[in-house]
Amino acid sequence: MFKKILIANRGEIACRVIRTAQKMGIKTVAVYSDADARAPHVQMADEAVHIGPSPAAESYLIADKIIAACKETGAEAVHPGYGFLSERTSFPEQLAENDIAFIGPPPNAIAAMGDKIESKKLAEKAGVSVVPGHIGEIDDTEHAVEIAGGIGYPVMMKASAGGGGKGMRLAWSEKDVREGFEATKREGLASFGDDRVFIEKFIEQPRHIEIQVLGDKHGNVIYLGERECSIQRRHQKVVEEAPSPFVDPEMRKKMGEQAVALSQAVDYHSAGTVELIVGADKSFYFLEMNTRLQVEHPVTEYITGLDLVEQMIRVAYGEKLPLTQDDVTLTGWSVENRVYAEDPYRNFLPSTGRLVKYNPPEAEEGIRVDDGVAEGGEVSIFYDPMIAKLITYGETRIEAIDRQIDALNRFEINGPGHNIDFLSALMQHERFREGSITTNFIAEEYPDGFQGAPATDDLLRSLAAIAAFAATAHADRARRIDNQLGQRLQPPSEWEVKIGDSVQQVSVSEEGILVDEQDVDLSTAYTPGDSLILANIGEEPLSVKIAKTANGFALNTHGATHKVQVLPAHIAQHAVHMIEKVPPDLSKYLLCPMPGLLVALHVKVGDKVEEGQPLAVVEAMKMENILRAEKNAVVKSVEAEQGDSLAVDAVILELE
Repeated sequence: MFKKILIANRGEIACRVIRTAQKMGIKTVAVYSDADARAPHVQMADEAVHIGPSPAAESYLIADKIIAACKETGAEAVHPGYGFLSERTSFPEQLAENDIAFIGPPPNAIAAMGDKIESKKLAEKAGVSVVPGHIGEIDDTEHAVEIAGGIGYPVMMKASAGGGGKGMRLAWSEKDVREGFEATKREGLASFGDDRVFIEKFIEQPRHIEIQVLGDKHGNVIYLGERECSIQRRHQKVVEEAPSPFVDPEMRKKMGEQAVALSQAVDYHSAGTVELIVGADKSFYFLEMNTRLQVEHPVTEYITGLDLVEQMIRVAYGEKLPLTQDDVTLTGWSVENRVYAEDPYRNFLPSTGRLVKYNPPEAEEGIRVDDGVAEGGEVSIFYDPMIAKLITYGETRIEAIDRQIDALNRFEINGPGHNIDFLSALMQHERFREGSITTNFIAEEYPDGFQGAPATDDLLRSLAAIAAFAATAHADRARRIDNQLGQRLQPPSEWEVKIGDSVQQVSVSEEGILVDEQDVDLSTAYTPGDSLILANIGEEPLSVKIAKTANGFALNTHGATHKVQVLPAHIAQHAVHMIEKVPPDLSKYLLCPMPGLLVALHVKVGDKVEEGQPLAVVEAMKMENILRAEKNAVVKSVEAEQGDSLAVDAVILELE
């Protein structure tokens, strides 16, 4: 077995590979850029080598630096993780030239599957179902219109080398093809250096289901069941699960056998994934093959009991697979949520910054957190905004989903914005729980954006009880001021709790808690200053994140933050006479919607602007965001300059 391997990656996947290598008794080498000098993967590895500046193009994407690090440390093999160099054909070829093993598939398989046009031809030849379409090269827009008309609308135009949702356009008519074909070519050239485009039938109400394959260098290839990845936003996966609630055993066998046939056609070894688009009638078609480990591989590990990273290492060393297809069994259910640094309340704008608090739920039976960050670290503008992956397991799908809700309630992150509320809302959504999902789920269920998960009456009652209990604890501490207030005082026992439009009368005593004269069986402990309350309402656990506010608390649980006003009952009756503070009018300001770099400012003082006119461009997470005027106005003042790094809600200019 290898004595030392280098991980040519960063973040959670680097930590993930290091853990398995340590379990196998293999020494590890980490590589890092300037931004990652104190990152967890650097601390975990036995050795670490600095490979350059923060931008990936100057560090993690330079194969020569990875090879130099291998020679410097004596690493015999490289695991590429995913992203960066993992699917670049030249990388394993360069490693081979330097007698370094690549923990992944052969270069010919990467090349064959990396070209979407050639991979579809190969799939068709191997007997794999492919989406009806034109898989040859397209000459020009007129040719594209002719092809689309022959296939039948709607069609999808895709860049041949595309991925991650880039270089894709949906066309419902000839007009859409004429408007979008050249733009798709330009996106492909700009993002991937390849302007070839193919056109295929667009499957309506589609599901995205993928098959995990595993092969060795002795010609053995098996499939390890499927994963459902239909919950996506802008073609990026958000939730994955295994198995799929839609797939029956006969369908699984057909998909698996076709995935194996395709793998064998390119002499595939190592872990790989064959992605399929599935129709409502259970028809399925080949999309692409990812010749690497997938982000969502842990859900397959949970239901098969296999460590896929360990199998990749053993295959790369030349060992045979330890099991045959007949040995593969799928047990229970697993769900994975991707925790991203993005703000779902602001249309999922990317968020960066220091992790002032990072406290994931503790690993326990059925709960796993894969991450590569630590409290005090920074979510950088240079890399993918994923903070962690939360993976849960249960004997049934609902058990795995409910474990997600409970674990998300206990996931504490302060600093950058994050999508935990949104993930919790997805897990509670009745349509998701029923398994009635397609790739259009998020667009259909949240057409106007996300504003927090709705709370049931039972949850509001429980939160009122918790808020009154916490308020009593604060009042109890306040009365213990060195006995300077004379005789021992008693904290209030009667409270009025307001949550949104809900107003409830709560009584707290040694006998228990009454909310609107209904008994709430609350069992918990709370000390002022705690940020997380672990409670039980009867037999049901309820975890609530809590923060003190001026006249109450902010309570976060089950996919929403509730601003709670808590007043002693004898004071609450006078609250109606208090004048409400009118929020300031911010409509005259252009505010920066996320932390980022001001890369363009299109106006100056005195300019007249019209509604919809571009005023500035802010870059964050490698994406440019155009900020437009919301009304006709005149620029009164400019508060920022091109090249400035801006915080969220920073004033860029004032209008009048």
